[in-house]
Amino acid sequence: MATVMDLTTRNEASQQQPQNYAISMTTLQGFELAQRAAKALSQSTLVPKEYQGNLPNCIVALNMAQRLNADPLMVMQNLVIVHGRPTWSAQFLIATANSCGRFSALRYEFKGDEGTDDWGCRAWAIEKDTGERLDGTWVTIGLARKEGWLEKNGSKWKTMPQQMLMYRAGSWWVRAYAPELSMGLTTAEEAADFIDVTPERPASLGEIVRPDETVNQQTGEIIKAKPEPLKAGGPPPLSVATLIKRVNNAACLNDAVDIMAEPDSHALNAEDASKLMAAYRERWGEA
Repeated sequence: MATVMDLTTRNEASQQQPQNYAISMTTLQGFELAQRAAKALSQSTLVPKEYQGNLPNCIVALNMAQRLNADPLMVMQNLVIVHGRPTWSAQFLIATANSCGRFSALRYEFKGDEGTDDWGCRAWAIEKDTGERLDGTWVTIGLARKEGWLEKNGSKWKTMPQQMLMYRAGSWWVRAYAPELSMGLTTAEEAADFIDVTPERPASLGEIVRPDETVNQQTGEIIKAKPEPLKAGGPPPLSVATLIKRVNNAACLNDAVDIMAEPDSHALNAEDASKLMAAYRERWGEA
């Protein structure tokens, strides 16, 4: 018979054994584990640039991977940022549906004559629990034309229409019959067709759209207008010391950003501009 001392020794030994915790956003141990894993991933050069050195993005990717029961690196490689918005690649969304175990692998059915507006595709699969065939929505070239997908600059609908029909049919099927797999996100291909690339006024320095700036409608890049030369007899440009003083004395971050965006700050040479940016970051943090 085990003595009291034996039972006490066993309890102490069991308490000393390390416990395994799952990554979680709701428990202390799970969140600490997520931060450790995210730190390791953020230091890797094999993850996409959106995650390199970015601990919060890595934690979000780990959380999404856990919810999907998927490999974190696979989630990172397929979570595509389109104009600042997270999207899935169509291949990943279709692969997730194929591997979830609830349906047969997605198959594709075509109709109409290739090259005409009636040419279309729909995805279908068999629900394993019921044996029912689940048909997706028809996606046709005529629909793509009416929605304006064919006319967008760089549109893949012009060069690889059959593949785009399959991608769109597959992603629509997933959102119709297994929307939880997409986690509310669209695909990168859909985002390129639907999203207006003209950005709203963001808060980060260097991305503020002002009257003297334009937006490249194809890439979303903000193009700054070159500062106009000072007219003869006009006031001299402010010195870098004056601009640094104004940035340090700004009442709030928005005022500091406005100072950085003024023509005087744009007219500085490279060395002075670097000094001004260093002062801004020291006073207000990273842009």
